Amino acid sequence: MKIHVINTGKFKLDGGAMFGVVPKTIWAKTNPPDENNMCSWSMRCLLIEFDNKKILIDTGIGNKQSEKFFKHFYLHGEDSLEKSLAQIEIDPDEITHVFLTHLHFDHCGGAIINRNNKHEILFKNAQHLTNKIHWELANNPNDREKASFLRENFNLIAEKKKLKFINEGNLYNDIEVRFFHGHTAGQMIPIINIKNKKLVFTADLIPSIGHIPLPYVMGYDTQPLITLKEKKHFLDEAVNEGYILFLEHDYHHECCTVKKTERGVRVDKYGSLSELLT
Repeated sequence: MKIHVINTGKFKLDGGAMFGVVPKTIWAKTNPPDENNMCSWSMRCLLIEFDNKKILIDTGIGNKQSEKFFKHFYLHGEDSLEKSLAQIEIDPDEITHVFLTHLHFDHCGGAIINRNNKHEILFKNAQHLTNKIHWELANNPNDREKASFLRENFNLIAEKKKLKFINEGNLYNDIEVRFFHGHTAGQMIPIINIKNKKLVFTADLIPSIGHIPLPYVMGYDTQPLITLKEKKHFLDEAVNEGYILFLEHDYHHECCTVKKTERGVRVDKYGSLSELLT
């Protein structure tokens, strides 16, 4: 198995929204905001190669929304999905599966691109994986999440018959999938067995190191009390099993491990994916 970090760019979100009830005087120590209270975040994806499969986990925000839309999110940095794939000499046509943790725009927007003023599926040979619970929500969103589900990010996938629903459990021999419901119903978290270790793509269950303490729950989460229960159970398991957490949105750190302390579960080691897999 080979695994690659795919950087798709950076964006900004309101610090208060990202940390919910936690006071700014606390979260600003680790995530200093700009003059508009906005903090920078990564949109970091993974590519897994094994058994003639190339599985991309999430796709970033993409390029097809309006200038007005992008102005809200202050995109910055030199990375993009296609550029990062080119750096490892992978053509989009080689991707066999696109695993979408959920269908919020910053996780799935890159799956469909704007090319010559026309929307196209970037990974035209790939199955795009989601689940029935989340697909139903994305197509019939509640008022709280409506702004996060943009149908131009996923409708074409269904129209071109590139959509596949999966269930919890073993996706392949070395990849297990679990569903979490606090952030959004049916968020899919993959657990990858590699080098005798378990790597977890934590998506929006734990977006960054700053979200590891239990009360640090995003204002975007639709069911924060469910998030608390899910995080507690997952983090206890992560300590016991020695999971490596791959952090999709952490601006500074790709991965970390966790340990139990007198204050609860906290960061143990942090660094790049290659460092923690060594």
